[in-house]
Amino acid sequence: MAIDTPKSLRQMVIYQVYNRNHNASGTFNELIEDLDRIKNLGVDILYLLPIHPIGQKDKKGELGCPYSIQNYREVNPEYGTLDDFKRLIEATHEHGMKLMIDVVFNHTSRDSHLLNTHPEWFYKNEDGNFANRVGDWSDITDLDYSKGEELWAELLDTLEYWASLGVDGYRCDVASLVPIEFWVRARKEIAKINPNFIWLAESVHIGFVNYIRSLGYEAASDSEVYQAFDICYDYDVFEEYQGYLRGKNSLNAYIDRVAMQEGIYPDNYVKLRCLENHDQDRAATLIPNIDQLFTWTAFTYLQKGTTMIYAGQEALDTNRPSLFDIDKVNWSRYNEHGLADYMKQLSELKHDAIMAEGFYRIQTGDVADTVILSYETSYKTRVAIFNFASKSGVVSIEIADGIYKDCLTNKEVVVQDGKVQLDVRAIVFDIAK
Repeated sequence: MAIDTPKSLRQMVIYQVYNRNHNASGTFNELIEDLDRIKNLGVDILYLLPIHPIGQKDKKGELGCPYSIQNYREVNPEYGTLDDFKRLIEATHEHGMKLMIDVVFNHTSRDSHLLNTHPEWFYKNEDGNFANRVGDWSDITDLDYSKGEELWAELLDTLEYWASLGVDGYRCDVASLVPIEFWVRARKEIAKINPNFIWLAESVHIGFVNYIRSLGYEAASDSEVYQAFDICYDYDVFEEYQGYLRGKNSLNAYIDRVAMQEGIYPDNYVKLRCLENHDQDRAATLIPNIDQLFTWTAFTYLQKGTTMIYAGQEALDTNRPSLFDIDKVNWSRYNEHGLADYMKQLSELKHDAIMAEGFYRIQTGDVADTVILSYETSYKTRVAIFNFASKSGVVSIEIADGIYKDCLTNKEVVVQDGKVQLDVRAIVFDIAK
């Protein structure tokens, strides 16, 4: 991460919203009405998928993909006006939250303002046609950052424009495919407007980095992306997370990779921890057992890093909304089993300074499908035990025998002979020094 990234970002909770499908109207104004509920979940940052007009040429679905952007300087009329967006910024700040928007600077739509006015800024394939370098995204064409200073200046001006309106952070789409030098420069320029601006990189899977490089194109690893960004996706371990849930690999294979992050990234690294997002299957689909879903939810909050919720996750929605059409979030199961209340509890634990400052350890337990993690400071230790298969029995733990209090249930946690009785849900307790 950037050398000046604050560790306090590890205490943050991000709430991801796809405006089109979030509520009945899909507008900024209706989203403003939902801010009380979102804030009550313990959210710190409201993150919106792209807010800009969508290209019509070769569009996907009836309405098109929000990542096929026609004009970076305008707002999608589906969502409202620029004044409506400004009101959303103001209302978000009034609720004590920050607002982050998606930045898609790898490509534009095939009828974008930039393509129409500056076709020389875009990539062309061997046949001389505008195209994207990788994949079958027929509705977009890639920017070519080798085309010079004018392109870079235009994009930097765009970033400065939205930051000057009060936007607090950028989530940068496939940031690994845009030159790191551009992002480093952008960070420096935006810091002049807001020195506390937050940069979140959608870094990519390790295999995809290698694939892009094999084609002769530039692709940055997470360690390179951290030069400019505060937070990176944890796609370097996400395949193993989903692989465990689908029976393709062991829990050890996943946790070993998570633990490796401690040694390969800088001391102030921040990873984005989530069970789902707009590109991935819903957690309630992958984890149908409610106790196990609660346990995994706790794990995303108590891991080292920033937590992200995708809107509808707290309502046990099993449908991943289409990016291309009207496909509304199903809110009918909101707070079923008390999941939203549980998330609020977890956010309170997340906001504890120990989550940023504590020395972090994570390992699998001596009972299959269990994980133990801890944070240690000079003033206390926090321990969390996760039982991902709802097993019964006891797990060994290197903590002094005694009786402690579970931070989530207020029940007693008894450590006897170095062992703790497992629960079907996460156990979290603090030990004062």
